[in-house]
Amino acid sequence: MKNSEILELSTEELNAKLAEERSTLTKLKFAHAVSAIENPSRITKVRKGIAQLNTELTQRKAASASEKN
Repeated sequence: MKNSEILELSTEELNAKLAEERSTLTKLKFAHAVSAIENPSRITKVRKGIAQLNTELTQRKAASASEKN
């Protein structure tokens, strides 16, 4: 997912997307443990996507906290 796409999402959509990506990661890890998946680099891409979503959520929380003070 591109950073510009992440910025366009609302906070609720970010949380939903994060839950979806975490579910995908769990499924991929399980599938890879049972038998080798076709494209193991997909696990890395999903992990990076989760990190990007978490980073954006953290930045939004920090921005809202600084606005309150």
